[in-house]
Amino acid sequence: MDTKYIFVTGGVVSSLGKGIISASIGKLLQARGYKVTIQKFDPYINIDPGTLNPYEHGECYVTVDGMETDLDLGHYERFTGIHTTCNNSITTGRIYKTVIDRERHGDYLGKTIQVVPHITDEIKRRMLRQEVKGEDLDFVITEVGGTIGDIESAPFMEAIRQLRWQLGRDAVCVHLTYVPYLKAADELKTKPTQHSVKELQGMGIQPDILVLRTERHLDDSMRMKVASFCNVDLECVVQSEDMPSIYEVPVNMQKQGLDAAIMRKIGIPVGETPAMKPWNDFLDKQRNAKREVHIGLVGKYDLQDAYKSIRESLNLAGIYNDVKAKLHFINSEEITTKNVAEKLEGMAGVVVCPGFGTRGIEGKIIAAEYTRTNDIPTFGICLGMQMMVIEFARNVLGYKDANSREMDEQTPHNVIDIMEEQKNITQMGGTMRLGAYECEIVKGSRTFEAYGEETLIKERHRHRYEFNNAYKEEYESKGMKCVGINPDADLVEIVEIPEKKWYIGTQFHPEYSSTVLHPHPLFMSFIEKCKN
Repeated sequence: MDTKYIFVTGGVVSSLGKGIISASIGKLLQARGYKVTIQKFDPYINIDPGTLNPYEHGECYVTVDGMETDLDLGHYERFTGIHTTCNNSITTGRIYKTVIDRERHGDYLGKTIQVVPHITDEIKRRMLRQEVKGEDLDFVITEVGGTIGDIESAPFMEAIRQLRWQLGRDAVCVHLTYVPYLKAADELKTKPTQHSVKELQGMGIQPDILVLRTERHLDDSMRMKVASFCNVDLECVVQSEDMPSIYEVPVNMQKQGLDAAIMRKIGIPVGETPAMKPWNDFLDKQRNAKREVHIGLVGKYDLQDAYKSIRESLNLAGIYNDVKAKLHFINSEEITTKNVAEKLEGMAGVVVCPGFGTRGIEGKIIAAEYTRTNDIPTFGICLGMQMMVIEFARNVLGYKDANSREMDEQTPHNVIDIMEEQKNITQMGGTMRLGAYECEIVKGSRTFEAYGEETLIKERHRHRYEFNNAYKEEYESKGMKCVGINPDADLVEIVEIPEKKWYIGTQFHPEYSSTVLHPHPLFMSFIEKCKN
């Protein structure tokens, strides 16, 4: 079978959930036995979101090969279990940089470089994944960020228009739009959807399938109205109602025949509807989890999307532990020695969150001391692990001025230091230690037990600073053990205090490799200890 291409676009407003719909389509096609990948095209000029403030863009997700990407790639991986790479996240900035570099190299033989055809040709090349060798895919799902009508997304729309003609039945356009409910009139309104489709048609693209985002159930007459006004078959008008959980969305889409509609449009026999037993078993566990376990997230970004993968990893681990992980954001900038007990009151466990820069770090250090001395299960991730290390140096090793070189270049006790290979780097974007690296776990440690007695693991990183090995002996003699080491760089990846119930810090980001059907062992172990 030739590779088929599905384009997912959005209209009316942003944040409707294109990423969740794309991930759901991927999951449903996988359940039918097809090999899929999902890619995100973002219309901003940044090369990647690595230099963006989380308040601007939410979390920065990291792929196994070290690409800093949009948080939607986290949804793709959690839903489908596929490993995305640098080829699954493309921005306008990367497209233009590629074309400009070629022009400087003389590859265009003196031609004038224009948006059409040069930029659109490069977009098409990436959408068809022509730069990826050896892939054997049945479906490529391409989500385009932003909203129809945005000036910056016009070249992507033109590329899709051209590909629709070139690929014929091998391409399908799924358009996600919004049907608002007007309370005063007690009516659902389809006009924004009609305008959105009209805008898309004006660009030369006729959507094959409409997914209507709605807070209220749409009856068949409403769907018929949308179908007739937008030139779409009734069976291809699907509604995406608010669900109790994003993980209900694939099953809801399957019930309405979204995957079947895609296959009919492409000309593939639909066949039987897959049972999706593991996924439905997971949903049953989620529905049956009644007991709440309260987890504090100590960080500085008061925005749900800033710690998206951590939140989802905790939720998934909670479900598999038959509890609901009730997450509470605790702003580290507001934590003091006087109020820390009040701030962390009622928490069964605490996650000290990752981040960059000096803002809010003292609050993280105070929180780490409080949880250590009161034996509250604590999970430090990346900068969170570094704060646990600094706290231990100050309050156990006796180095009151201990710090990270990131926060204080003059600190006499740099228990966290800049990595050797990072010392001469001046560029910010894409220059950190990024992607998956090996880690050897010490046998008999808490971490070793959590991983199910694996000794060599691979986890993803995003950092410039590291544990200073000059202090390693002192830490170990006073009770903080270095139980995970990178075999190539001798970098300390994991620290733990075995005498505590659960006090573990990781330099890597375990949240990036936690999926719906395979929750991460460290989150599983952490929640298990919290619920007990």
